[in-house]
Amino acid sequence: MKLISSMLLVFLGVLIFGSLAISQEVNAPLPAKQQQDCAKNASCPFNAPPSSLSTAEIDLAQVLAMNTGSEQGGTSAVPVQNGAQANQASGGAVPKLSLHDAEQLAIKNHPRITIAQLSALASKEVARQVRSAYFPTISFNSTGVTTYHDGNRITAGALNNPSVFDRAGAGLVASQLITDFGRTSNLNSAANLHAQAQQQNALATREQIVFAVDQAFYDALSTDVLVKVADQTVQSRQVLVNQVDALEKAKLRSALDLSFASVSLAQAQLLLVNAKSNRDAAYATLTEALGLPNQQPFELVDVAAPQPLSGTIDEVIQQALANRPDVKALQLEQGSAEHLMTAEERLQLPDISALGTTGVTPVASERLGTNAYGAIGVNIHIPVFNGFLFSARAAEAKDQARAAAERVRDLRDSVVREVRVAYLNVNSAFERENVAAKLLGQATLSLNLAQARYNLGLSSIVELSQAQLQQTEAEISTVTAKYQYEMAVSALAFQVGQ
Repeated sequence: MKLISSMLLVFLGVLIFGSLAISQEVNAPLPAKQQQDCAKNASCPFNAPPSSLSTAEIDLAQVLAMNTGSEQGGTSAVPVQNGAQANQASGGAVPKLSLHDAEQLAIKNHPRITIAQLSALASKEVARQVRSAYFPTISFNSTGVTTYHDGNRITAGALNNPSVFDRAGAGLVASQLITDFGRTSNLNSAANLHAQAQQQNALATREQIVFAVDQAFYDALSTDVLVKVADQTVQSRQVLVNQVDALEKAKLRSALDLSFASVSLAQAQLLLVNAKSNRDAAYATLTEALGLPNQQPFELVDVAAPQPLSGTIDEVIQQALANRPDVKALQLEQGSAEHLMTAEERLQLPDISALGTTGVTPVASERLGTNAYGAIGVNIHIPVFNGFLFSARAAEAKDQARAAAERVRDLRDSVVREVRVAYLNVNSAFERENVAAKLLGQATLSLNLAQARYNLGLSSIVELSQAQLQQTEAEISTVTAKYQYEMAVSALAFQVGQ
C-alpha cells in the first residue's frame, strides 16, 4: 500500500509539472512580428471588443455635434442639403460630416465589421479548444452499488464477466497524453493559423467597408454639386424665358424664339428632377455604408483631392501582394490546411497516454479488503484497421491543402489584374479631369459670345440654346470628372491595401 501511494504521488507530481510547462508554452504571447502587425492596425479585432450596433445613431449624433459650427482646416462645406434636410420645416445649423468622421462611424457601427470581429474571436476560442489536448483530464467519481449477493458476475454485454460487490466509494481518475507523434501539435498549429486568417479577414472586411464609405461619400458629394448645377441652369434659363417673353410681347422676337427658350427651360427642370433623385439615392447608399438604420440630416464636408500613389505599376502591384489582408488570410489558410494534412497523416501512428486513479471505499464488502485503492499505468494505442478511414481522411486533407494553394495563386492573379486596372483608371481619370476643365472654359466662352450675339440680334435662339446646352454638359462633365478621379484614387488605395 505504501508503494502504491508513493507511485500515485509521483504520478500526480508529473501531471502538475507537465500542466504548468504546457500552460506556459500555449499561453505565451504572440511573436514580436505579429504583435507589431496587430499594434500598427487600430482595427485589429483582438485589440478591442466589437461595438454594439444599438449605439449607431448616438455615435453619429456625437460626431455631428462636434462638427457643428466649426470648420476643419483645409476643407469647405458643401452648402447643399440632402432630401431629408429639404423636408425640414424649420431652419437651423445643419451639422457637418467629414470623410474621416464617416469612416470612423462605419468602422464602429457597421454590422459586417462586427460580424467579422466576432468570427475572429470565435476562431481564437477554437484554437483554445484544440490546445486542451495538451493538458491532463481529471474527473471525480462517486459510486454506490448493492447486489443480490457478493460476487455476482455480469455475464451479458461483454466478453469478460466481472464480479460485483456491495460497496460505496469515491475517487479520482486522471489521464495525460504523453505523445501522439505530432498529431496534436499540428492540429494546434492549424487552429492558430486559422484564427490568424480570420483576424486578417476581419481587417479585409474593415477595408471593404471603408472603401464603400469613400465611394458613397464621393458619390453623394458629386450629386450635391450636380443639384447645384441643375438649379443654377434652371434659374438662368428662366431668366432667358422671361427676357424672350417680354421681347415677344413687344414684337421684337418671334414666338419660335419663345418656344425654343421654353424647351430649354423644361430640359433644365428635368435635369434638376433627375439630379435630386440621384442625390436621394446616393444619400441612401451612404447611410447604408455608415451602418445607420435611418437617414440622418447632415451636410457633407468636401475634401481636398487625394494624392495618387507614387511608384511604377510593378512597385504598386508588389505593395498590394504584400499588404492586402485577404491575400494574407488565404496564405494563412493554406498553412493551416498543410498542418491539418500532416495531422491527418499521423492518425495511423500510435499514441501513448499515462493513466492513474485513486480513491477510498468507506463502505464495502469484506472480500474487497482495504477501503483505499490506487493505481497508475501507461497505455499504448495502436490503430490496426478501421476500413481505410484514416487513409481516406489523409487523402481528403491533402486535396484540401492543394486546393488552398490554388486559391492563393488565383487570388494573387486577381490582385495583379485589379491593381493594374485601378492604376490605369487613375491615370485616365486625371487626364479626363484636365480635359473637362478645358472643355468648361471653352463652353463658357462660347455661351458668353452666343448670348452677346443674341442680344445684338446677330444670331438666332437656336445658336444660344446650343451654347447653353454645351455649357451645362461641360459643367456636369467637370463635376463628374473631379469626383471620378477622387474615387479612382480611393479605389487604387483599396486595391493596394492601404
